[in-house]
Amino acid sequence: MTTPYHPPRKRSVEIAGHKTSISLEPLFWELLKQAADAEGIPINALVARIDAERIKAPVPPGLAGAVRLWLVGWMAARLSP
Repeated sequence: MTTPYHPPRKRSVEIAGHKTSISLEPLFWELLKQAADAEGIPINALVARIDAERIKAPVPPGLAGAVRLWLVGWMAARLSP
């Protein structure tokens, strides 16, 4: 990737047996792949987990926003001693 300032790209994912699409910037798609690899699960399974967590929030964010927020938290946890 040459720049992190690339427009979002839409990709399909499957959650609970149904397909949906998410628009994320390429940087977030790459981080999502790294997180899924680190967790030892497919991207679809990680997105499904994030979706289940976001639905429990008092005011659930959209799925793309939830993925971005989850990834920031994941990165922060990896940087903490």
